[in-house]
Amino acid sequence: MAPISPPTSLPPLRSLANYSIADITRALKGIRDLYWPPPRPLPPKLSVPTRRTGRLRLPRLTLASDEKIPDSGYASAVVSDDECDIEESLESVESDSSDAADELRANPVERTFAIHWITGLIGRIDELSVDDPSIDPDEAREILLDDATAVLAQFSHHEDDAADFDITRSFSFPSQTKTVEIELNDAPLSASDHTSVGLQSWGSAIILGERLCADPASFNFTDDGQPLRILELGAGTGLLSIAAAKLLPTATVVATDYHPAILANLNANLRTNFGRVAKPSHVFAAELDWSRPALRAPFDTPFDVVLAADVVYHADHARWIHGCVQRMLRRPRTNSASDAGGIFHLIIPVRTTGRHEGLDKTVDEVFGVGSGDPALAGCRLAILQSTALARQGTGVGRADESGYRLFKIGWVS
Repeated sequence: MAPISPPTSLPPLRSLANYSIADITRALKGIRDLYWPPPRPLPPKLSVPTRRTGRLRLPRLTLASDEKIPDSGYASAVVSDDECDIEESLESVESDSSDAADELRANPVERTFAIHWITGLIGRIDELSVDDPSIDPDEAREILLDDATAVLAQFSHHEDDAADFDITRSFSFPSQTKTVEIELNDAPLSASDHTSVGLQSWGSAIILGERLCADPASFNFTDDGQPLRILELGAGTGLLSIAAAKLLPTATVVATDYHPAILANLNANLRTNFGRVAKPSHVFAAELDWSRPALRAPFDTPFDVVLAADVVYHADHARWIHGCVQRMLRRPRTNSASDAGGIFHLIIPVRTTGRHEGLDKTVDEVFGVGSGDPALAGCRLAILQSTALARQGTGVGRADESGYRLFKIGWVS
């Protein structure tokens, strides 16, 4: 049976009183079986296969080593060469389940949700009831508490073991005149800080980066004699900014984020990809708080293109981003009838389950309607085009992503 992600399978913490101890015990067992599955029984007359770890299968993407290290959740399952000896019918059924389970286990957001749920459960043990009168409630709660504490300890032990691992990823994106080569460091996530997700490269950025390199002109990457100014919001590991800077060496590219650890890793990735070739005026990182966007340098000069990938994790994020873009995106030139101003390209995963379900719709709500700022002389930001993208079947994408939406946002009167 295919595994179910924690956000969709675990009872809501606020409603635990409506579930019995038996229900919660089964839910806790589901977590344990997902992250520490029992050994799979071998089919009859089959010898134990020798397992060897393989590479993470990402599109045109390689690891620095052959070790299987948990990453952002975009790694496909590792396949053993010797498992080809297993009967084809068994392989087809078990492979899909194994792929899904590996993807869930490697997903830091799923893991953080499970840890948060167990922590909340421990604090609400007394709210639970038993549905079997022959069972002593206090004893059942004590057993469940011991079990929950043990699972939480297993998570902590795993985080300690994995704390020192970084992953180097190499991307090769075909472009019209050259292949854009990018090397990124994915740093380990903090188990206690959910805002550190930008330390790793996520599927939306990979998809947008590939499309950006394949057809730069469709993303307004055109040099008409005036060097472009490009801004990336929530740059994370810097994939889009690095791609932009390599496509347009004359452009000024500003990669922004807010989390100090993410900015440190972002700067390291810029040095890796440009070294001494990159001048401070060409491509660099800067701190930016969406909720209070500063207008000091380098944000005091408008940008021709703004890029962002997978940056909406809360209902306020789209609104904050709107405020940033409204202040920083270049407005149409009044002396040119053909100039439509700067363009904002945003890609958002479509999530139909879990706590991030439907957040892509907040982009429609914020950018699709509204009267705009009166100071903008009749102009407001609006969605010019929305393109639905199917989820790729090559290991890119988190378990809760059913697809993606690519928005082209610009000025309208």
